[in-house]
Amino acid sequence: MDIRIHDDAAAVARAGTAFVIDAARRAIAERGRFLFAVSGGKTPWVMMAELARADVDWTKWHLFQVDERIAPAGDPDRNLTHLQESLLAHVALPAENVHAMPVEEPDSTAATIRYGEDLERLAGRPPVLDLIHLGLGPDGHTASLVPDDAVLGVRNRDVAITASAYQGRHRMTLTYPVLDRAREILWLIDGAAKADMLPRVRKGDTAIPAGRVRNPNAVAIVDREAAAKL
Repeated sequence: MDIRIHDDAAAVARAGTAFVIDAARRAIAERGRFLFAVSGGKTPWVMMAELARADVDWTKWHLFQVDERIAPAGDPDRNLTHLQESLLAHVALPAENVHAMPVEEPDSTAATIRYGEDLERLAGRPPVLDLIHLGLGPDGHTASLVPDDAVLGVRNRDVAITASAYQGRHRMTLTYPVLDRAREILWLIDGAAKADMLPRVRKGDTAIPAGRVRNPNAVAIVDREAAAKL
């Protein structure tokens, strides 16, 4: 993991924006489009607002979700709600290029299958995304790969549902196989609450969910508080 330390969360968001734009430029030059999966979180929404002001060809971007809470459309718990507010309402990204997780469907198992098929349709079989953005929770979770949940053991599907509610919601999430196949991983990590977990992620500590990500092409953009115990 390549760790790049910045002063604060705002600087992390700016550096993340520059990283994403560069990844998009390279993907479009090489393959004609950019397949990007995003997680939730306060700093990522700042990054999305920065991206909304960028001069890029949105028609060549495809946006996927790393994870999503099972909640109604427009619910403030939904990552999609914040993604719409910070980015989608402000850019000319074609609607067909926004691949929201279908968490409103009554059959959640069928919904994961459909999202997996959407990934395969655009990213190949097995799907390989250009860039996946991940965050890090104070408990060591990433995406909605949460501690002590059976979802951590899912290796035969790229999309799954948490077995139990986490912080009040069941969630749909990408699983380790698709994370590890991505061409690049971008971790955005800020705040003192992450300081204990970041060294464990770097060491690949399998006792925490984030430590089980095995993609070799990973960059972590972090602030000084998060990096305090490295």
